[in-house]
Amino acid sequence: MIRLFLIPILFLACASESPKPNIPMPEPPQPTEYTFESTPSWSDEFDYEGLPDESKWSYDVGSENNGWGNNELQYYTEKRLENAQVGNGVLTITAIKEDYEGLNFTSARLVSRGKADFLYGRFEVRAKVPAGIGTWPAVWMLPTDWAYGGWPASGEIDILEHVGHDQDVVHISVHTEAYNHAIGTQKTATRKIEHATTDFHRYRVDWTPAYIRGYVDDMPIFNFPNEGGGFQVWPFDKKFHWLINIAVGGNWGGQQGVDDGAFPARMEVDYVRVYNLVEN
Repeated sequence: MIRLFLIPILFLACASESPKPNIPMPEPPQPTEYTFESTPSWSDEFDYEGLPDESKWSYDVGSENNGWGNNELQYYTEKRLENAQVGNGVLTITAIKEDYEGLNFTSARLVSRGKADFLYGRFEVRAKVPAGIGTWPAVWMLPTDWAYGGWPASGEIDILEHVGHDQDVVHISVHTEAYNHAIGTQKTATRKIEHATTDFHRYRVDWTPAYIRGYVDDMPIFNFPNEGGGFQVWPFDKKFHWLINIAVGGNWGGQQGVDDGAFPARMEVDYVRVYNLVEN
């Protein structure tokens, strides 16, 4: 009797306790991290005189009538020192108010397409942007082959953008089919910095298979992870190339009009550099 009575009590006591298996809890998954070589694999230090190096740079030529959109007001010229000149250790892109090919402004848009195309790496530019309402300078990247279709399906990486009506606020962004400004879903970060128009600052993007991260003067401001959702969210597995330009007005740059007194407007670029991704 005593044994029969005790056994169920002991059994019920044991059954009421939570099981405690001796299995350690797994660690949270860690994101893949990448490093980069310390010496640039490609660069332009702009340590020469005259037109930009033809072995590294070509030009997009024309206006919004070429299908570039954005309702910009400038005509992009080719091999014209007034708009793109190297000297005193810097590249100077100059937007000028003048009558040219039926438009009221000229500027330049340098591209490395077909001469320097990249898949992954660290991309850095040291630059000083122009002041003035209506200016819209940018250092950015576009796909070379447009493998996934026209913009924005094949992607865009903006390393530096600045609009003159928002003085000293710089932007780093990406655009894809799922994330772009046309539908209000763009992935972007902004940073207010001192003297963006009077001092040089370093703008950088680290582009890897797992993430794109952006930095201003080595301070992280932007992070876009690869969600694994296909090219609609991550078309960044194809080669891209550099673009350097000043646009005038446009859907964003001209939101508060264009101050003619801001021209000529100059962006100075000390260097552009690419550091190879280290395969971990």
